[in-house]
Amino acid sequence: MTTADPLSDLLQVLRPRAYGFRGLDIGGDWALCLPPQPVVRCYALRLGACGLWIDGAPPVRLVEGDFMLVPHGQGLTMGSRLDAPQVDLNRFFTTASGDTAVFGDSRECSGLGGYFEMAGSATDSLLHALPPVVRLGAGADASGLVWLVDRLMAELRTPRPGGRLIAEHLSQTLLVEALRLHLASAEQRSGTWLAALADPQLARAIEAIHADPGARWTLEALAKRAGLSRSGFAQRFAETCGEPAIAYLARWRMVLATDRLARGVPIASVARDLGYGSESAFGAAFRRITGVSPGQLRKA
Repeated sequence: MTTADPLSDLLQVLRPRAYGFRGLDIGGDWALCLPPQPVVRCYALRLGACGLWIDGAPPVRLVEGDFMLVPHGQGLTMGSRLDAPQVDLNRFFTTASGDTAVFGDSRECSGLGGYFEMAGSATDSLLHALPPVVRLGAGADASGLVWLVDRLMAELRTPRPGGRLIAEHLSQTLLVEALRLHLASAEQRSGTWLAALADPQLARAIEAIHADPGARWTLEALAKRAGLSRSGFAQRFAETCGEPAIAYLARWRMVLATDRLARGVPIASVARDLGYGSESAFGAAFRRITGVSPGQLRKA
């Protein structure tokens, strides 16, 4: 059996349909605000310090080297102080020239900000597993993240031929690296697949599912992969992941099915590849989990 990479599997079906990153040099007394939007927001500070106030979350003091993910698109304000005169960040960026915008008459803070708009069938699975704010500092383990931020800022600050494509790849790699660092941290939300993936024994069972999602997996077979007893595995997986192992298997199959159907793969092929003996059995499982039939999804 091939070795699977569940995080890569999920990210491959997220299918970002839009992204945008801008550099920002800023100083003085300032506050930039953003309304709620259904996007994953990213911010990195490479010089200075500022405040970050996110709807529904405690205030954050960003310092040099900090990287933030705001995965649920909450409204937010960042600035030297919350009660400074506020400027709409979207409107400011549309009127600013260049890939690095300048605000104020000094360069006390420097960094970049951006967003990803996801269109894939796995978006809800990823976002549910993430806390309201993911904060990553510039420790030794974050050297790759720091390099990516600096390289992306260089591409935005000094545009060159091919820079747009490089910036696109760098920004997506930035998201993967941030999620990888979050996965390795101790700040996992219990009751999510990321928390289960951070457990080495449960991860072996998840990797087995992703390596062969069409196999006739049983609780006993997955427990054996994890090196646990059947009852111990069942309880530990459900408590850590937030759903039973067989439910995770069924849901992941439907994530894959949704992605493949959207790309025009025939329903019969999807059903066969994901381990269903007939189209009707697959259709019943698909409707139970997604709320629509495969045909309705394809028409939509």
